[in-house]
Amino acid sequence: MKAVQFHEVGGPEVLQYGEVEQPTPAAGQVRLRVAASAYNAADNGMRAGFLPIPIQLPHVPGYDVSGTVDAIGEGVTGLTVGDAVIAFLPMDRDGGAAEYVIAPADAVVAAPTSIPLADAAALPSVALTAWQALFDDGRLTAGQRLLVVGAGGVVGKYAVQLAKRARAHVIATASPRSADAVRAAGADQVIDHTDVDLLDALDGQVDVLLNLAPIEPEQFAADVAAVRDGGVVVSTTAFMATPGDESRDVRAATVFVLPNRERLTELVALVDDGALTVEVTRRIPLAELPALHAEGAAGRIAGKVIVLP
Repeated sequence: MKAVQFHEVGGPEVLQYGEVEQPTPAAGQVRLRVAASAYNAADNGMRAGFLPIPIQLPHVPGYDVSGTVDAIGEGVTGLTVGDAVIAFLPMDRDGGAAEYVIAPADAVVAAPTSIPLADAAALPSVALTAWQALFDDGRLTAGQRLLVVGAGGVVGKYAVQLAKRARAHVIATASPRSADAVRAAGADQVIDHTDVDLLDALDGQVDVLLNLAPIEPEQFAADVAAVRDGGVVVSTTAFMATPGDESRDVRAATVFVLPNRERLTELVALVDDGALTVEVTRRIPLAELPALHAEGAAGRIAGKVIVLP
């Protein structure tokens, strides 16, 4: 089968496209015929050796995947060959940048039926990140005020949609390029972070600050003033500490997304109910994945890109 893999960490040039052996599912596993995998920034970090996630080399990237069940290992129940599914694969194992991939059966859920199966690869880890940031770490509830810094990205737009569904008041920062999309996702107020000071633009403090942007640590620390006493600061930027304020009982939490089959099933239902929009900005063939990693390393990727085998 065709796959992209790397035998050593390094720049995008270490990625190789070619023939590899088709895997066989063990007990508790299924093999998926891949419809698409999704590119995530963490794929770049693992390939470059920046993220401390233990992987066995050679490694196939692409931990978000959609496809159809192709073969079933011993002891697996509830799945049938031909089922259309999505999965957030274990990040330390081979991913979906291939024609076939092995998935733990307990990581697989039925795919949305309202969107193309390939596009569904754009959902798992980013939507789970948004959910966990808002509700597990942020403990956001109806009527609270949420500030999303960097809402124009993929996770940000999921976060805005989910927060509005939870009946929160959503304030979001975005550039002029993404402001309309953030408004369409449901933000009550959009602040142009390229034009105004965030703290000056707010009309009061918020209960939850969710940071999704690679801002300077000094700026992040200053933004904590936007959070009310007893509130919370949540961040997905694991490369720097999330600031809080103990003197005001402002809690700090850093998101490390975890697989959650039950939650992913709920997110699929929201997509099929029309309450959550899955956005795909580009679709590329598998052979072009090394070039996509080069774009990612240069910071030139906007939106969600899926990879078609």
